[in-house]
Amino acid sequence: QVQLVESGGGLVQAGGSLRLSCAVSGSIFSINTMGWYRQAPGKQRELVATIGTAGSTNYADSVKGRFTLSRDNAKNTVVYLQMSSLKPEDTAVYYCRVITGPANYWGQGTQVTVSS
Repeated sequence: QVQLVESGGGLVQAGGSLRLSCAVSGSIFSINTMGWYRQAPGKQRELVATIGTAGSTNYADSVKGRFTLSRDNAKNTVVYLQMSSLKPEDTAVYYCRVITGPANYWGQGTQVTVSS
């Protein structure tokens, strides 16, 4: 059974940094895309950043220049989201997502809270 293990959330002051990680546990076939989404209270879940098989990345405009998504060189099933210059509006539950050919997996979510 495939599970996504997320870690790294927490409470940080505005301007601070956090790093989220997501690791795939279990057997998974042919990952197409890995990435992070977030959902703030009362809002819809939105894309934060994704990385494709060739390493190409895609970022939401709101995080460009502040967040960096990378993949572990040794393990293609682990990704990291480095978040810098955090703002209170970045406060949300962050979810890891993995897309394979036929399937779509979500992590349980990790809370990121940025205080002003």
